[in-house]
Amino acid sequence: MFTGIVKGFFPVGRIEKFNELNRITVLLPSNLLEGLETGASIAVNGCCLTVVAFDHESATFDVMKETLRVTNLGALEEGSKVNIERAARFGDEIGGHLLSGHIHDTVRICEIQNEEHNVTVFFQFSPEWKDYILPKGYVSLNGCSLTIGEKVEGGRFCVHLIPETLRITSFGTAEVGDRVNLEIDSQTQAIVTTVKSYLESTKS
Repeated sequence: MFTGIVKGFFPVGRIEKFNELNRITVLLPSNLLEGLETGASIAVNGCCLTVVAFDHESATFDVMKETLRVTNLGALEEGSKVNIERAARFGDEIGGHLLSGHIHDTVRICEIQNEEHNVTVFFQFSPEWKDYILPKGYVSLNGCSLTIGEKVEGGRFCVHLIPETLRITSFGTAEVGDRVNLEIDSQTQAIVTTVKSYLESTKS
């Protein structure tokens, strides 16, 4: 499990491409490598990946066909930077919201509004997620726990980003057209799905 509190964004040092699998090595600082073991989980752009190898300066992950299809990890190049979060441990402060690291889809940045003390980023999303993306609800974008803004309409939603989020995550260098990994809040999904199922059952 993760909390959506990204610890920084770091460069991809190497990508090896095999048949329907990419092996990605991310360069990491020593504090994020401390206590790391093979088999551990790390969120890379919000996607839960398993460490297959590591050394004193990097960690390596295998990204399989389905993950490449659903997420933006297949578009990475050597030198690309990715958001990183180590898995949560018992006793950690949960500053965001609980995340599984299982990406539902990608959304496209369609507009960026730069204001004096924050930035508002608008995303275009697939209609299949419209029931789960609600004003003031939680969402994870490239692994960042964020609150959806007040406007959700026309297949678009927005989030407001403070300077600290822009500094410590890849959103500080984001551009219109970028694809961003989306994880729907699991509690929202469970409640909405249950209500929809109940309403459908009362019609029959």
